[in-house]
Amino acid sequence: MNKMHYSLDEISPLWLTLLGIFLLVQGTWIFQDARRRGRFPWLWGLWGITGFPTPLIIYWFVVIRSQRKPGGRNPK
Repeated sequence: MNKMHYSLDEISPLWLTLLGIFLLVQGTWIFQDARRRGRFPWLWGLWGITGFPTPLIIYWFVVIRSQRKPGGRNPK
């Protein structure tokens, strides 16, 4: 039978380290971009370190894509 759930003992520390680094980089990038655009940087940054890829996709739809539309908020 296929085992679908894993405990932390079964996952390599290398993978856990890479995942942690990836989430930290993602959260930092979202924070810096939201700060540049003036769109609640702490909220987006903290949410960005909680998971992948949902915060990045929602950030793209709510912030980046909404500013690209005609009549969207200008970052300046």
